[in-house]
Amino acid sequence: MQLSVLLLITLFREISAQFPRQCTTVDALTRGECCPDLSPVVIPGSDRCGSALGRGQCVHVTADSRPHGPQYMHDGRDDREQWPLRFFNRTCQCNGNFSGYNCGSCRPGWSGPACNQWTPIVRKNLLDLNTAEKNRFLRALQQAKTTTHPDIVIATRRREEIMGPDSNTPQFENVTIYNYFVWSHYYSVRKTFLGPGQLSFGGIDFSHEGPAFLTWHRYHLLQLERDIQDMLQDPSFALPYWNFATGRNTCDICTDDLMGARSNFDTSLLSPNSLFSQWRVLCEDLEGYDTLGTICNSTEGGPIRRNPAGNVARPMVQRLPEPQDVALCLEVGLFDTPPFYSNSTDSFRNTVEGKYRFDKREDTGWNLPNSPRYSDPSGKYDPAVRSLHNLAHLFLNGTGGQTHLSPNDPIFVLLHTFTDALFDEWLRRHNPDISIFPLENAPIGHNRRYNMVPFWPPVTNNEMFVTAPENLGYSYEVQWPTRALQVTEIITIAIVTALIIVAIIFAGATCIVHARRNKDELHQPLLTDQYQTYSDEYDSLPTPSQSMV
Repeated sequence: MQLSVLLLITLFREISAQFPRQCTTVDALTRGECCPDLSPVVIPGSDRCGSALGRGQCVHVTADSRPHGPQYMHDGRDDREQWPLRFFNRTCQCNGNFSGYNCGSCRPGWSGPACNQWTPIVRKNLLDLNTAEKNRFLRALQQAKTTTHPDIVIATRRREEIMGPDSNTPQFENVTIYNYFVWSHYYSVRKTFLGPGQLSFGGIDFSHEGPAFLTWHRYHLLQLERDIQDMLQDPSFALPYWNFATGRNTCDICTDDLMGARSNFDTSLLSPNSLFSQWRVLCEDLEGYDTLGTICNSTEGGPIRRNPAGNVARPMVQRLPEPQDVALCLEVGLFDTPPFYSNSTDSFRNTVEGKYRFDKREDTGWNLPNSPRYSDPSGKYDPAVRSLHNLAHLFLNGTGGQTHLSPNDPIFVLLHTFTDALFDEWLRRHNPDISIFPLENAPIGHNRRYNMVPFWPPVTNNEMFVTAPENLGYSYEVQWPTRALQVTEIITIAIVTALIIVAIIFAGATCIVHARRNKDELHQPLLTDQYQTYSDEYDSLPTPSQSMV
């Protein structure tokens, strides 16, 4: 459907999205087509999607139209529905190992001009990196925070205003590489604007509280990793992770030489000696977003706030997950269970997510859950439990504890790479079939074939439901904990062991008795034969009274 037609039938629908700079022209938006030429050409459109070199072709977008769950009831009011058809209905489809909005890049794990060089990378524990590797990672984050994204721009107006006051000036802004990472997360969780004077609808989330939590964040990390690789021109760059489940209840990476220590002057801020104390956050204007329908733009606001274990009013979030939480989580056998939401039980996804829903206000605190639905590390639904991923967010007690802001704190990257490592280990151990990922009736955005919002070009959830080493070109260097035995299991093992010992003793005693009995029975006839022989020989000997010749 052409954008001009959509403008007439969706007058009060919001518009905000990220797209390639080449596709934000009046012509491209009007035609609803985002198939840029790969290389400069004399005749525009003659090398769309790298077709001249066989890299790809321009095709119609396929969007999921299957029914979603009951959590969202405002169908037709949000531009993220059936993503990305409200914006574009044609996009590049790349061949082989080619990838990207114009098929000018390579699929994850591949590099080289022809994308035929397999280049796997290993994501490691940040604390295990040497000094040079740590500094390289920190410098890369700083560079990404300050470098304008070479390809992507973000919209700054709602649908009816996207063409500008003169209807001929598309309203888009440049954004830095890291802030684009932040903005993408914000856009996936933002409320649905229902119109002036109406309360925006908050019961919608395209990246949390559903099966797509793991697949969405996996691609989110891949996108940042690839952007940094391109920025550094180094396909070997790999994001590290933070093992937040050590049971030590301290942020061991919150030091000035790593992710930033606590300030001595204000415990909610980072130390001025930290590189990240100078970072400013994106997407703070919640009141404007929710009541005025404005959109997060590229304007930065206040500093990162973080006070690990500092929420004394809530002792339950003053701790971090333990190794046994990880071990128990990996034993949960089902990926997800109905209703595929934050109250699912016996669900690996809900267990590793440790589901809460952050309050999106700052007036009474930094991390107040407004929907107390969680799953404990064993997979059982318990409304009082916070675990794993969510507990780590809450423990940070600051910017990292608010869904719309959390990626502004770069610890987000490290927290989610470890969460992704858990996901990949679960896939490896259980080898699930894709059919266990719900095809329909999951919360909106979480069906198996839904194009994940707001990524471009479109990528579906099922494309990320694969083991990473073989399919995505990266692996993790992790020593996974084993599950400790429970009291009942210890008692059972003790009883079984005792019974086995008794059985062995009984069997041994029985064997000894039988052996002795058999010995007695065997020896008696042998003695009789022996004496008989000796007697015969004795009788055959001559006596002294006999004469000898």
